[in-house]
Amino acid sequence: MVPTKNTPARSRMSATERREQLIRVARTLFAQQGFDSTSVEELAATAHVSKPVVYEHFGGKEGIYAVIVDREVQKLTSTIIASLDVGGHPREIVERTSLALLKYIEHNSDGFRVLVRDSPITQTGSTFSSLIGDVASKVEHLLADQFARRGLNAHFAPMYAQMLVGMIALTGQWWLEAREPDTSQVAAHLVNLAWNGLRGMQREPHLTIDHDSAVLPFASGDDCAH
Repeated sequence: MVPTKNTPARSRMSATERREQLIRVARTLFAQQGFDSTSVEELAATAHVSKPVVYEHFGGKEGIYAVIVDREVQKLTSTIIASLDVGGHPREIVERTSLALLKYIEHNSDGFRVLVRDSPITQTGSTFSSLIGDVASKVEHLLADQFARRGLNAHFAPMYAQMLVGMIALTGQWWLEAREPDTSQVAAHLVNLAWNGLRGMQREPHLTIDHDSAVLPFASGDDCAH
């Protein structure tokens, strides 16, 4: 159609604008369907471009996926690290960290869904689990200090850091779909369990049952092969 005085020509996107549009479209598709179920054809059709345009900008869906994951990891990492760097009482740090993750999920749902879905084989260093591990490593020194103050064995602080951050992360995954109660209430309940649990910890925790009495599906790993 030839533009006339009454039909203005449609402005063409710049390379940067097109790249950002493709990222937005791909983020939504990856969040809804996952990496494997999203094709370059579908991505191009949804963005109203030809397949070569996608390849020109990203070299394929692996390239655009990597960009999306990298952006979300940086965004989430900076959000959580900022909550840790403020300092203050350890309980306040746990509160801020819990709320920071939940707020990120609330305002970046598609990005979070991309992070927690199974990554393609080509993506090994930017998974959600590796991100949580990085955050946990930054929490270790906070717990170690609290352990020392309370006469607990600081040797186990790294393990407790994984437990604490993992609990917050998994609760966030649950809230992503539940969407209630609101983030402040969820954070308050997380801190209630984490902080009050930390405050009442035993110096030498032990099971109340005999560990040999646990019911296992197989007697040993060798049974799984049969």
